[in-house]
Amino acid sequence: MKIVKAVCAPGRTGFYFDDQLAIKKGALSDGASYRGDPVTPGFQAVRQPGEAISVLLVLEDGQVAWGDCAAVQYSGTAGRDPLFLARDFIPVIEQHIFPELIGHEIEDFRTMAAKLEQMTVNGRHLHTAIRYGVSQALLDAVAKSQHKLMCEVIAEEYGTSVCDRSVPIFTQSGDSRYDNADKMILKGADILPHALINQMETKLGKQGEILVEYVTWLRQRILDLRLDEAYQPVLHIDVYGTIGQAFGNDNFDAMANYLDTLAKTAAPFRLRIEGPVDLENREKQMQGLRELTAAIDARSIPVELVADEWCNTLEDIQYFADNKAGHMIQIKTPDLGGIGNTVEAVRYCKEKGVGAYLGGTCNETDRSAQVCVHLAMATAPEQILAKPGMGVDEAYMIAYNEMQRILALTR
Repeated sequence: MKIVKAVCAPGRTGFYFDDQLAIKKGALSDGASYRGDPVTPGFQAVRQPGEAISVLLVLEDGQVAWGDCAAVQYSGTAGRDPLFLARDFIPVIEQHIFPELIGHEIEDFRTMAAKLEQMTVNGRHLHTAIRYGVSQALLDAVAKSQHKLMCEVIAEEYGTSVCDRSVPIFTQSGDSRYDNADKMILKGADILPHALINQMETKLGKQGEILVEYVTWLRQRILDLRLDEAYQPVLHIDVYGTIGQAFGNDNFDAMANYLDTLAKTAAPFRLRIEGPVDLENREKQMQGLRELTAAIDARSIPVELVADEWCNTLEDIQYFADNKAGHMIQIKTPDLGGIGNTVEAVRYCKEKGVGAYLGGTCNETDRSAQVCVHLAMATAPEQILAKPGMGVDEAYMIAYNEMQRILALTR
């Protein structure tokens, strides 16, 4: 079957682009916005609307396959590609990618995805967001041409099996870490709340006291609201390097002591801490996380560290996994480019005995979230992020419902 037509449609994401560097330098929240000047190139404000591009491929039997190009909330930092604006990149897709697709037979997904990854424009690889969205559309095209689910195509081509059970879903609260935690508990989310601890003085505390107070509240809130004692969610909190800021990025004993306090505060619930340190490049980040992970393990502290910053590409993920830099690695799907890289990343983490967190960003779309559920159901990571947005209900619904549809159709 051939692709006979291709079009782009500009879109909105489920959240915003935020200038992470400006926030770390002290930009203050102001309602749904931030006060202060942007720091990262390309930003016109510290917070601006997230943008996406829908890529629609019309097949010769009239079916339409599609995917959404999207980039992470904190674009342009920690080694990531620059800000992704629809007006800048629709012409790139139309002029350089569509001529390679229109009129051509649909091949297997891995072949087409590899060709997309290798494409260059003016000597540079395509923006990760473009590769992310176009590869979604290609996977959908293969699935529709073969009358299969997208997860079935991935399982067949990569030698895996489609899960016969749900993959645990991780929900994120944004700054509404109290009200949204209630929603998560009521919905029975497997992993919660993310909490967005991205500012040391106001959210972690100079000695970590604010986060300890929050974890104390969260633990008790779960006990108070849960309908069944069997409900034992994992507490997963993203601290954006603020623990290192508070206790010293090279003071592993002090950080381990604090993490021990957090783990005891969270008990009986399991605790995961994402991004305890945020160092200035990939090598330093790997070394710092490796040292802190070793310190945690040597003392048998019951906390799992999750790698995120400076661990963006498939190569980065392999590097961190090889060096045991973290107990789990977030596979931030838009940062990896083509979704075939996400599949390979999950498989590699599992081979190395490192937890695979099929993540992403609040700044995606309903479509990219649905496709990621198919990737998860074909590869069985330890958890998947509910996305997009920070409202909990909508993102959880998208992830949960797509997963249940897959289970119903494949049983």
